[in-house]
This record gives sequence, structure tokens and C-alpha cells, in this order.
Amino acid sequence: MDLAARRFAEQGYHPTSVTELVQALGVGKGVFYWYFSSKEQLFTDILREAQLDLRRRQQQAIGDETDPVRRIELGIRASVSWFEEHRHLFTLFQFAGTQERFRAVVHEGQDVGIADTVQHVKDGIIEGRIRDADPLVLAHGILGVTDHLTRHFVQEGGDPADQVADEAVAFCLQGLLAE
Repeated sequence: MDLAARRFAEQGYHPTSVTELVQALGVGKGVFYWYFSSKEQLFTDILREAQLDLRRRQQQAIGDETDPVRRIELGIRASVSWFEEHRHLFTLFQFAGTQERFRAVVHEGQDVGIADTVQHVKDGIIEGRIRDADPLVLAHGILGVTDHLTRHFVQEGGDPADQVADEAVAFCLQGLLAE
């Protein structure tokens, strides 16, 4: 799937053919169709697997951290780092978000990330560490800022992920913290 993901990112979804993919892998089309019913299913599976991998990275970074503000920080840092390491997948997510047939898959993954973030925000509100506001709005703000800064500065600008993560964390925490 990694080869296919890289080809889709480099050449685009539409120009990349099943024939090209199986030739690059050195297998026949029968093998491809044993695992995938179509190129669309392959692409969808790549998106889902990438979303799971990103979530695993976030969960690993957060670990057993009890401080909800620190969990948010660690989640942001893990996300920016993951996307720096998987630039080609960031490209696929951007493309998928513009396509009706893939948009639902992207939104499913985003919804899981939002739900995770909402829980951290709620925990912070309960502890009095995060200002009392709508956790859903704050969670969308965190993910929106992180996504935009990652796209603009890491993906397009080539800036180091740790520097971009520092700025995303600083910006988000300033907007979250109770006074």
C-alpha cells in the first residue's frame, strides 16, 4: 500500500492506474483484485490505514499523561511530526477532501480526532485549566490550526516540524487556557 500511496501522491489519483501499480510491484492484476475490488477501494484503505497510524502515533505520544493540557500539546506535536514523516499521505488527504467519493472517509477520521480532542478539552475545563467554552468549537480550532500550519509551513514550506509544532502549541494553548 505504501508504493500505491506514494504513486498517488506523486502522480495524482486519476493518472495512476492499477496496471502501473501491479507492474511496479511485480505482481499480476489477479493478485491486486484478490485484495482490492478497485483502485477506489485501495485508495480508501490507504486513507483509513493512514488515519489509524496517525491516531496510534498520537496515543503513543500522549501515553499515560494525566494533565489534559499536556495531552493536547503532545497530540499536536505528534500530529505535526507524523505529517512531516508522511508528506505523501498529507497530499492524499488534501486530494481526498475535494472528492465526493472519498470525503466521507476523511471526515470519519477527522471525527475520531475531534472526539479525542474534545475529551481532553472537557477534562481541562473540569480541572479549571481550560477556559469554559464549547469543547467542540475548541477542538475544531486546535485541529484547524494544526492542520493549516502543517500544510502551509511543513508541507509547502519545508519548515522543520518541531518549530511548527512549537508555534501551533503556543497559539492553541494561548487560546485555551483559563486566565
